[in-house]
Amino acid sequence: MMTELIDGLYLEGEKIADTKAPHDVPIAQRWEQRKFNAQLVNPANRRKLDVIVVGSGLAGGAAAASLGEQGYNVKCFFYQDSARRAHSIAAQGGINAAKNYRNDGDSVYRLFYDTVKGGDYRAREDNVYRLAEVSAAIIDQCVAQGVPFAREYGGLLDNRSFGGVQVSRTFYARGQTGQQLLIGAYQALERQVHAGTVKEYRRHEMVELIVIDGRARGIVTRDMVTGEIETHLADAVVLCTGGYGNVFFLSTNAMGCNATAIWRAHRKGAYFANPCYTQIHPTCIPQSGDFQSKLTLMSESLRNDGRIWVPKKAEDCDKDPRDIPEEDRDYYLERIYPAFGNLVPRDIASRQAKNMCDEGRGVGPAIKERDPQGNERMMRRGVYLDFSEAIGRLGRDAVSARYGNLFEMYQRITGDDPYEVPMRIYPAVHYTMGGLWVDYDLESNIPGLYVAGEANFSDHGANRLGASALMQGLADGYFVLPDTLNDYLADMLREGKVDPDAPEIAEARKSVEDRIERLMALRGTRSVDDFHMALGRIMWEYCGMERRDEGLREAIRQIRDLKEEFWRDARVTGEAMELNQALEKAGRLLDFFELAELMCIDALHRRESCGGHFRAESQTPEGEALRHDDEFLYVAAWEWGGEDQPPILHKEDLIYKDIELKQRSYK
Repeated sequence: MMTELIDGLYLEGEKIADTKAPHDVPIAQRWEQRKFNAQLVNPANRRKLDVIVVGSGLAGGAAAASLGEQGYNVKCFFYQDSARRAHSIAAQGGINAAKNYRNDGDSVYRLFYDTVKGGDYRAREDNVYRLAEVSAAIIDQCVAQGVPFAREYGGLLDNRSFGGVQVSRTFYARGQTGQQLLIGAYQALERQVHAGTVKEYRRHEMVELIVIDGRARGIVTRDMVTGEIETHLADAVVLCTGGYGNVFFLSTNAMGCNATAIWRAHRKGAYFANPCYTQIHPTCIPQSGDFQSKLTLMSESLRNDGRIWVPKKAEDCDKDPRDIPEEDRDYYLERIYPAFGNLVPRDIASRQAKNMCDEGRGVGPAIKERDPQGNERMMRRGVYLDFSEAIGRLGRDAVSARYGNLFEMYQRITGDDPYEVPMRIYPAVHYTMGGLWVDYDLESNIPGLYVAGEANFSDHGANRLGASALMQGLADGYFVLPDTLNDYLADMLREGKVDPDAPEIAEARKSVEDRIERLMALRGTRSVDDFHMALGRIMWEYCGMERRDEGLREAIRQIRDLKEEFWRDARVTGEAMELNQALEKAGRLLDFFELAELMCIDALHRRESCGGHFRAESQTPEGEALRHDDEFLYVAAWEWGGEDQPPILHKEDLIYKDIELKQRSYK
């Protein structure tokens, strides 16, 4: 390991690699070969093994249901009051699968290619190919569960297009696909609860990972209603807890979404991969004021029929958009990227929307913000998403059939009728491509700790294509974990159960109790939300859509100062042994402080523009993102260095044998 600090911030450790994917066979045969090579557990022995699943969204619900159906004893923990309240319900637009129903040239290989290219060549080939390979089975599974996918006149499942591809492969259930898929997974889960193979723990938050003899053997939870601290032991732990977009405070995530489960695992030794890879979604309702608590996502499916534009002249930005003639409108995505138009990938659509607003051609009310030098300014942050052409071409009824619930939601939030006036949209933090490092089996570097869905890093590189989140969550839960976890659990039969009096269990529990006691002693003047908003402003300004060397260094300094101020002046009200949202938020925010600093260190070290991560110092003459494959063709997997110690960077080289590396172009 290099012992000299790099940039004064981090150390570099030894390289790592995934050793589970069988590279002695072609990529199209690797998944079948891995399943054959894996050890099995016979049905009678499965009853002797315990698995903890944290999270009940698409990845967690599908995993718990599938593992329960196999006969393992499963405990499923989630902080909502019902498993079907998981944030997966918020994914509206659709789910990708390579079924080629439209006969338009789609295939498993094309889905694989589009996903790797869309991720700007920063994802691992093996994992992405498997994702494409099992995608078709997901649709069959969900249809069998009764998921009401949209259908064409002849009865076949319908498809639509999403950004970054030139085929129609997105299956959808109007504008509520995530909700319908989650209900399918929820039914499967509740069936196993009724069968007695799965036990649910509602309103329980994981607050620590238990590691014994180097293996993940359980978790510590807090009952969010009574405040009771509990320890739960198992033979393996599966984290399916979603992403960490709420580090920015304002995001499209539900307010309760947090990073505590994966961050506690990281502090116990699990590598955190590519933390700076954050997806900015281009079609969100713009921020309306200083005290907003979250942002609302409008489905990317709207870009199929909506045309995105801004006025050509800044002086027209105050006008009613209906009064701006066609010749004075700049359909800038269609102009700059004629091959893909409004269906360019999310990172490109987002960056160009920012560019238009930076030029002074944004629309909507001006909001207060700070420029990179810290000066306050008023800026219009919005562009138009216009359906007038689609309504004229298809008719209002056809547009309503496709997007009616989205139009209704937009009108309720903004007061504007999108059938009459163009929507206003602007990019916002949405999905996180980074997460805990996993191998081909979805196992972290801590034996027995598996990570699925958005909580891991494995499939999306530096930018996720739309409609791929639901695909990954269900692929991991239904089709990958049930075929890889058994390889580990077969050995655990010989390992035996954990001694409940093991010192590591008492130590993990005490660390939680000490942390809560310290937080409950905070009686300052500022609320936890106030500190969280301050952290979000730092992250959005310096580690958001555009990043600069000096800005990231400034962000690290400000985050450290803010964390110190939190311990001096934060206020946590209420009692520990009761329902206490202030305490919940405080614990999550402490983890966000540490994660935010690592995100900025990761962004600083990656001196290239890649996916949605635009480094001002790395761009083409046309202002497009410029990758540096000669320097950064690797996964950045960070190891926790210890309290107040620098993190350690481990690089996993990305090797492309089945896809040719090239600069992305959507023109």
